[in-house]
Amino acid sequence: MDRKGKSIYHLDTPTLLLDIDKLKENINEMAAFAKMQGISLRPHIKTHKSIEIAKLQLEAGAVGVTTAKIGEAEVMAAGGMKDILIAYPISSEMKMKRLIGLMEDGVDLKISVDHVQQVEWLDAFFEQTSYTLQVWIKVNSGLNRCGVEPGDEVVQLARKVVNSASLKLGGIFTHAGHSYGAKSIEEIEQIGLQEARMVVESAEACEKEGIPIPVRSVGSTPTYKIAGQVKGITEVRPGNAAFFDAIQVGLGVTSFDKCALTLLASVVGVYQGSRVVLDTGSKSLCLDKGAHGNQSVSGFGHVVGHPELTIERLSEEHGVAIVNGETSLSLNDKVLVIPNHACTVANQFEEYVVHQNGVVVDVWKVDARGKVQ
Repeated sequence: MDRKGKSIYHLDTPTLLLDIDKLKENINEMAAFAKMQGISLRPHIKTHKSIEIAKLQLEAGAVGVTTAKIGEAEVMAAGGMKDILIAYPISSEMKMKRLIGLMEDGVDLKISVDHVQQVEWLDAFFEQTSYTLQVWIKVNSGLNRCGVEPGDEVVQLARKVVNSASLKLGGIFTHAGHSYGAKSIEEIEQIGLQEARMVVESAEACEKEGIPIPVRSVGSTPTYKIAGQVKGITEVRPGNAAFFDAIQVGLGVTSFDKCALTLLASVVGVYQGSRVVLDTGSKSLCLDKGAHGNQSVSGFGHVVGHPELTIERLSEEHGVAIVNGETSLSLNDKVLVIPNHACTVANQFEEYVVHQNGVVVDVWKVDARGKVQ
């Protein structure tokens, strides 16, 4: 069925909608910031998982893309992306063989390292091939997930890499994901500054030992405009900033009118004027209410134009909203819901219905949907 030219309100539900004007505005904002700072932009595609959107980001000035998993990198490579950072630790032989496949396809590949044994295993594997693998050292800047500690641990791992036979040290990077747990804009600013300093100081410590660090890269949508202004940083890697979502609004990073991704939902039940049920449950809206210990939103999505509704609970196929006061909604009415977390919601759908001013202009695949290996 050809949906182009139709009003979004004539579509079946639930449907994943993407506002093309807001998307391009967000992409251009990231690119403009990087250009203004004289640094590179390498956006993370785990948010959108779309070849079409990645192409828009490259056209706007991105030097390449970041992925979380090899599967995402394989999809992006098949879509023409040639400069890819896999920002995830890789050490199994099964996955190393897949890295070879990407390099055979001409991808300028970089991967994350944060452990001496990982470096040893990568070196031993790639020494048996004709390839030299570029690795970037992941620094723990406070998230306490992956990454070596800044300073001496970075230098020790850098020495291990430069003394290896088949690895090349390309950069140092971090992800300040703990910014999602911040309680204020001021705390986000502090995290962003700390994130950048840990990368820059680690790079400087390496260079004092004669180990050059060409790339000093930071990420995180809440912090990239803060960390990206610190002298010595050469690259930013925001992901969610392409779409934004209710969590970013809750953190004070953006506003609802900049959120490009919405779900079109139908009212499937109105009960005693106190409860409205939508056809978007946990299989479409997901269960995020914040991240890293911070519930920065109220409910499970923001219902556009209906402040009287709070989506209080989700089952698999039902979004149950309580009504504070009165609502004009009735059975079969359609509403737009801004998801709490755009990244997880996009991964639930096979396609984006792209619209401009509420009229469908295209349909794009969520190409890397489900690519978690």
